Amino acid sequence: MEVHVCKVCGYAYNPEIGDPKSGIKAGTPWDCVDEDWRCPVCLFGKEQFERTL
Repeated sequence: MEVHVCKVCGYAYNPEIGDPKSGIKAGTPWDCVDEDWRCPVCLFGKEQFERTL
């Protein structure tokens, strides 16, 4: 699964972990994360994330 990293703070969204504090279950791919979701560290939106290998 692809990891997406916040360009502002470096937080990595890993779909294998999800974001349980925000209600995103483990196994949730990036494309299924709501567009209004915010980075749990810096609160910027999905547009500030980039895919990494």
